[in-house]
Amino acid sequence: MPAVGPSAIDQHPWRLGVHGRQWLDRLLVGGLLVLGLGHVLSGQAASAWFTLLEVVPLAWRRTHPWPAFVAVATSSALQAVVVGEPTVGQLAFPIAVYSVARWSSRSRGVAALLVGYAGALVAAVRWLIGFGSSLSPAALIPYTVTIGAIVTAAWALGFAAQERERYVASLLARAEQAERMAEREVELAARDERSRIAREMHDVVAHGLSVIVIQADGARYAAAKDPSVAVGTLETISTTGRSALAEMRRLLGLLRDGDTGVVPQPALEDVRHLVDEARAAGMRVEADLPDTLPEVPDGVGLAAYRIVQEALTNVRKHAGPSASVHLRLGVGREVDVEVRDDGRGAAADSDGHGLGLVGMRERAAAHGGSVTAGPSTGGGYVVRARLPL
Repeated sequence: MPAVGPSAIDQHPWRLGVHGRQWLDRLLVGGLLVLGLGHVLSGQAASAWFTLLEVVPLAWRRTHPWPAFVAVATSSALQAVVVGEPTVGQLAFPIAVYSVARWSSRSRGVAALLVGYAGALVAAVRWLIGFGSSLSPAALIPYTVTIGAIVTAAWALGFAAQERERYVASLLARAEQAERMAEREVELAARDERSRIAREMHDVVAHGLSVIVIQADGARYAAAKDPSVAVGTLETISTTGRSALAEMRRLLGLLRDGDTGVVPQPALEDVRHLVDEARAAGMRVEADLPDTLPEVPDGVGLAAYRIVQEALTNVRKHAGPSASVHLRLGVGREVDVEVRDDGRGAAADSDGHGLGLVGMRERAAAHGGSVTAGPSTGGGYVVRARLPL
């Protein structure tokens, strides 16, 4: 299995930590208060006090943006009544608007923007009066537009930052979801691979052992009368065992990294070997096979081979010693397989733990085909498989 790379969710964009944000806000508040000392030195006590009232709430602008804005806006409104000139503390107002647009809800951000526009008009009027200027449109509009532009810029920056944070959060959420899906797909692929290997192991072991057991029983009885028969039987047992071990070695190699075994997978033409092996084991097999088996996809060929192998194994296990088998294999627009016997397999008891028919159906379904199995008319058992090409 390929190793999963570093998680995308670990690649967060750089940002200040908790302590960094706290120190930034402290420096902001402290810097504005230092500028406000100019009011104290010039004897403007009221301006100094309002600067303090407007600047200090900014210390909570991240955790409580809306209450901080309300405190700054209220102090600014009171300042407009008492003080007629601009103060350093009024720099806190656009910062408070930015904070609401950045860390509060959109509705509160819009409300802060509207309050800022109203404050721009009030501040323009109050400053013109404080400077002794007339309230003509020519004098009022530039002040109002300038202050409104500052408020709008602060709100837009806060809104854009909030949108960016939401966008980054959605990307991180998608990355986490994609990683979970990738891990799930790897897990499902591993599960499918284990199931496939289990089916292969079942077919190899069941088929090989059934041949070996039958041959061993025959050799044991024949050795008493004709020892020469036992020699050929033992040779068949040895060949079958070696073949089964070679296939098991290939399958177990799939479980090792970088090792897939050296024995090729069985193909459609290897069905002839199954027939010869079954006949050597004493089974009466009549095979209807094409003279030359055409090339078919490797997966379809392997599936057909395993279905025939499992069907012959079931005949050995359930049909009885005198059963005969008729095997038909046709290849056209699809691969047709039929294994019919005249034994007692339909009436044989099952332990309920067999996986043969399940494995056949799973192999056929993997290639869009199907398998039917059941008692045959007139006795015996029949297995039919269809594998589209």
